[in-house]
Amino acid sequence: MSSTSRHILTAPAWPYANGPRHIGHVSGFALPSDMFARYQRMAGNQVLMVSGTDEHGTPIQVQADKEGVTARQLADRYHDVITRDLLGLGMSYDLFTRTTTRNHYAVVQEVFKGLYDNGYIFPKTTMGAISPSTGRTLPDRYIEGTCPICGYDGARGDQCDNCGNQLDPIDLINPVSRINGETPKFVETEHFMLDLPAFTDVLGRYLKGKQGQWRPNVLKFATNLLDDLQPRAISRDLDWGVPIPLDGWRDNAAKKLYVWFDAVVGYLSASVEWARRSGDPDAWRAWWQDPEALSYYFMGKDNIVFHAEIWPAMLLGYSGQGGNDGTPGALGALNVPTEVVSSEFLTMEGRKFSSSRQVVIYVQDFLARYDVDALRYYIAVAGPENQDTDFTWSEFVRRNNDELVAAWGNLVNRSVNLAAKNVGAIPAPGELTDADRALLARSRGAFDRVGAELERSRFKNGITEALDVVRDANRYLSDQAPWKLKDDPDRVQSILHVALQVVDDAKSLLTPFLPNSSQKVYEMLGGEGVWSGMPRLETVSEDGGPDYTILTGDYRTEARWESVPIRPGVPLTKPTPLFTKLDTSVVDEELARLETT
Repeated sequence: MSSTSRHILTAPAWPYANGPRHIGHVSGFALPSDMFARYQRMAGNQVLMVSGTDEHGTPIQVQADKEGVTARQLADRYHDVITRDLLGLGMSYDLFTRTTTRNHYAVVQEVFKGLYDNGYIFPKTTMGAISPSTGRTLPDRYIEGTCPICGYDGARGDQCDNCGNQLDPIDLINPVSRINGETPKFVETEHFMLDLPAFTDVLGRYLKGKQGQWRPNVLKFATNLLDDLQPRAISRDLDWGVPIPLDGWRDNAAKKLYVWFDAVVGYLSASVEWARRSGDPDAWRAWWQDPEALSYYFMGKDNIVFHAEIWPAMLLGYSGQGGNDGTPGALGALNVPTEVVSSEFLTMEGRKFSSSRQVVIYVQDFLARYDVDALRYYIAVAGPENQDTDFTWSEFVRRNNDELVAAWGNLVNRSVNLAAKNVGAIPAPGELTDADRALLARSRGAFDRVGAELERSRFKNGITEALDVVRDANRYLSDQAPWKLKDDPDRVQSILHVALQVVDDAKSLLTPFLPNSSQKVYEMLGGEGVWSGMPRLETVSEDGGPDYTILTGDYRTEARWESVPIRPGVPLTKPTPLFTKLDTSVVDEELARLETT
């Protein structure tokens, strides 16, 4: 456990409120951040995990038009759906909120004004893309064409994923709208621009300081963008979004702040909202202004540019630390991200996830059929941490059966069952052998090794090390064979004590990854109350605004990141299976379901 407690902001990317989440989404922003936050809390650190639904922008309006509802009605519906998805996953948010709150509007407008006052935002007449059939602005990401730099066919209007360069939609060769395939019309319009070139030097120093600390793919991508930073539009011709807080603009119903600008400010606005709801309106400052505080942002790789370049630039500019200098805004100087933890993409059975093409499995459907810890385990051990990864049903079933059921579930079941049957309680140990001491030392030492991996967001390494302890314990039980030692009850008790101690240690080591089953093991070994805290839904109000649902929770529990001696004499009963073994027919059923949807 840490000798000193640190303040750690855990910031999962904001899911866009235009539909339910699928497992490709949550493999990037959600589950890794929760594993990290749960570990940090167990290690004794002060964690603030905040996010919410991203609810503005043209895509929401386009989807609302399709469904014959208002943008607000669509956002309300999918905010509730997504919140329940994340509740089902056990995401331990201190606050999961939304971007359509008055608090969020106020914080976004304050950040805009701070940047504007420091000279990092300026107006400019540009050529904007509109849909000829609707007259609405087309967001950059809804325009595709051929990259003018590398020739990649399929570049987006904001950047090319092939060469990594920032783009402007008008520069694309043969641009088309992803909404309806029509050729956009480009017209003159006035917008506010974020002066990214003013941050070239300070961002360069910032990123250089992250060498050896960030995942190589993230650092390389962000560093490459420094070569050609361009001013970036932060407003749009749209009636759905945060108003521009300047005279002559705030009442303009057709001009709003661009959704990407307001979404990244959400980490700050959610922290401010959490503090207000906690009863201490200034509590957020410990995570945002203390120079010793750390902040970790989790997302998929398509969000790197916003979190590794644009958000740091906005924070630096607001704090008066860019190339134009300046003074901090009313909120004070703000910390830039300690690390941007980006995952690669998860595909499904060799195909890219696509809700429109029904190549998808939604979180709610997955959790209706399978154990949440089975999904959490799969993402930890086989997810897209450092490279694109393919989810296959055959591999999901194999890992569930061979690793969760046959390794971890088997160790828990036979250890508790043998002790319950032979002793009826946690047995006291007698004299320990070299084999006993070696396994106990192996288990205790795993806390440092697994913890070191989780500190660096290396989830695959961490859970693999934890499962190696489980496998060693299974081998130990098989080698010692206490069921053959009926004439030596003292030795039987020692073996079972050692096995149960390692079960208890492994339960702790696996808690960040598998919180639900770890709670069950805690109870099997006589634990009372909450071992691993879970989120809950609350309906909250805001002065002058409608009620809305949030996720929150109390995560101050018994869970600690260390080996805690088990207590002999605690009664034990015959355990129930920890996990469900899946029949291999599941593979054919799911593949058939995928083909028929």
